[in-house]
Amino acid sequence: SAPAMTSVGVRSLASIPSLPPSVAEFVSGAAAECKPAKVHVVTGTPEETADILANLEKDGMVKKLAKYENCWLARTDPKDVARVESKTVIVTKDQRDTIPIPTGGAKSQLGSWMSEETFQKAREDRFPGCMAGRTMYVIPFSMGPVNSSLAKFGVQVTDSPYVVASMGIMTRMGTPVLEKLAEGAEFVRCQHSLGRPLPLKAPLVNSWPCNPDKVLISHLPDTRQILSFGSGYGGNSLLGKKCFALRIASRIAKDEGWLAEHMLILGITNPQGVKRYIAAAFPSACGKTNLAMMKPSLPGWTVECVGDDIAWMKFDSQGKLRAINPENGFFGVAPGTSLKTNPHAMATISRNTVFTNVGETSDGGVWWEGLEPPAPGIKLTDWHGKSWKYGDSTLCAHPNSRFCAPAGQCPIIDPLWESDEGVPIDAIVFGGRRPEGVPLVYESFNWRHGVFVGAAMRSESTAAAEHKGTNFHFSI
Repeated sequence: SAPAMTSVGVRSLASIPSLPPSVAEFVSGAAAECKPAKVHVVTGTPEETADILANLEKDGMVKKLAKYENCWLARTDPKDVARVESKTVIVTKDQRDTIPIPTGGAKSQLGSWMSEETFQKAREDRFPGCMAGRTMYVIPFSMGPVNSSLAKFGVQVTDSPYVVASMGIMTRMGTPVLEKLAEGAEFVRCQHSLGRPLPLKAPLVNSWPCNPDKVLISHLPDTRQILSFGSGYGGNSLLGKKCFALRIASRIAKDEGWLAEHMLILGITNPQGVKRYIAAAFPSACGKTNLAMMKPSLPGWTVECVGDDIAWMKFDSQGKLRAINPENGFFGVAPGTSLKTNPHAMATISRNTVFTNVGETSDGGVWWEGLEPPAPGIKLTDWHGKSWKYGDSTLCAHPNSRFCAPAGQCPIIDPLWESDEGVPIDAIVFGGRRPEGVPLVYESFNWRHGVFVGAAMRSESTAAAEHKGTNFHFSI
């Protein structure tokens, strides 16, 4: 059984028996830089999670939702609501290792590069002493089933208990991973801070610590490191997600001969009982979750969900492409999700879920645009915490408000979703948000042509990142 909660003073780090030497070295270095008041090694037990949520509630960061079983609502600072792509950088020696360099000084749309020297200065301007007065949580986690040959491990240090609660849903987390690391497994080093040391120099908004003026999400693919500062929002702070499972993993995949892709995975069975698995790449907020959990309208067809966001794919010894979902939960966009558009998602999020920046109903429930109007007599509170009436000109839920729910709760989760060897992929779909100018659906001539078509697709920007207006991006 897992050991009890381990919280120690920084000086006693070396005495934590559960930390393998390589992990202890990383944690000690992070603690020396960030200067937390104490260090807590996360074990991942239900009792520990309950304690963390209770402390979050006491601090005003989350609120228990009376209408559902073990569901919580968080409201963020309005300046911390989405991934900040302009502050998301890849740090390498050579710029061409990260992005193409267009002629004429044009800025590449395919990412942001930062030199090692600039990054070092940015780090020294942010991280020293950034966790003063706070607890540094040490989260050992696995992307993929712990025993899968496709799984990769990480250790995240963070001063955000909201991140700990969310990582417990989104990853396999805690003592079983430490046991793998004790056997010598490699791991990605993830360092995250909200950037608000205690005592505070300015009051918090919505009891939500963040430092929007100094946000920086940096990735060092050569050394398998991620350093994120200033944001508590999931896409910037749950470092197992986009930062590891897509950005760092794509470099690991390049080095090792596999693929890390922004794709859903689903199984589809026809009326004759023949089942095929497909992977589908759409940018954020373009319908991956709705497709992955689709309820077919054609009689006799069934769809089962393996994953809704990220696929790790590798050819097996027989030359068959196989895929796993490296995540353990769904971090889905709430607005537009309803019993009409995605009944399976609605069933998934009815318990053990953390909601962020959605509306709240007076009977202890949640509400967002796309749901049925609330029942008579039910009052609404918007994502700012202010009274809101159905039909108001403002939005009740932020367009990028989220639910964070365990994947195992999905009523159509595929029987092989945690298979160690992954599921066989028979087709790949590329898609996006293009309301005009291109055919709704078209098929490539062959696999090679499909790679070209997929690479050339563009999609409208969405609320999942900080862009405004109708811009088109190569963002598959």
